[in-house]
Amino acid sequence: MNAATNHRVRTLRFDSSVSDVRLDKYLTQVLPQFSRAYLQKLIVQGYILVNGQRTKANQRLSNVDKITVELPPLHLHPLAEPIPLTIIYEDEDILVIDKPAGLTVHPAPGHPSHTLVNAILAHCPDLATSNELMRPGIVHRLDKDTSGLIVIAKNDSARDYLAAQFKNRTVVKGYLVLVKGRLSPEQGIIEATIGRDPHSRRRMAIVETGKEATTRYQVRKYLNDYTFIEVTPLTGRTHQIRVHLSAIGYPVVGDSLYGTKSAYPNRQFIHAYRLGFCLPSTKQYQEFIAPLPVDLEQALEHLARNA
Repeated sequence: MNAATNHRVRTLRFDSSVSDVRLDKYLTQVLPQFSRAYLQKLIVQGYILVNGQRTKANQRLSNVDKITVELPPLHLHPLAEPIPLTIIYEDEDILVIDKPAGLTVHPAPGHPSHTLVNAILAHCPDLATSNELMRPGIVHRLDKDTSGLIVIAKNDSARDYLAAQFKNRTVVKGYLVLVKGRLSPEQGIIEATIGRDPHSRRRMAIVETGKEATTRYQVRKYLNDYTFIEVTPLTGRTHQIRVHLSAIGYPVVGDSLYGTKSAYPNRQFIHAYRLGFCLPSTKQYQEFIAPLPVDLEQALEHLARNA
């Protein structure tokens, strides 16, 4: 294997208090970003070995087993695609983009193209990589169906500077969200640990073994049996806003995974409208705002007319 793909090999030592676990089931727990079907294909094709030997998906593991996982590259580099971008701000170090709903942030198995990364590469071919070939320039992410602000690093020094701010939780993030029900009290903080749902690899859940997560909210407006709120996540867990609001009984409108589908809008009502951080170029704090997109504005107008 050449150097370009070495970073895609992982060695795992099976360590579980539960014996007699199938290989494919174990891998979905430690590699939750991949589906069980995809991992089974890798096993059949010989990309996953146990103790250096090819095996089957139903092999039972023991504590002495060493698992080697090679992830075949989708491409050595993502390809540039002429996808329109709404650029809020740009300098020599960063791009701030208002991402539309429906656009995945970066390529992944099963979704190798037509992502935000492909679009950015058409605008700026020389993006920061930091050994993340499939995620050049990416410092943080938004869900596919969440619209709003995302910052992209053009070079490695800018990426490191921004990543440190996210790690230290000094980045200010604000979201506009519509939930089902009349949320009370009008302001509050939700604190509950979040981890992978043990019953569904697609979902996150409130679990004791999860990572700490804190979400602050403030009601902006009541619309009949709905509440329009501003949300400030103080941590950055996967699906944090959706999981926390669903857990307290006020699921996000249009969220088919944790709430209920909706015709107004026909996607989850979450918009990253506010993003503030220190610029790599000046080290000065700057804040960016992106107004609600048309589909979410129309959803609010529809509810107001029928309130």
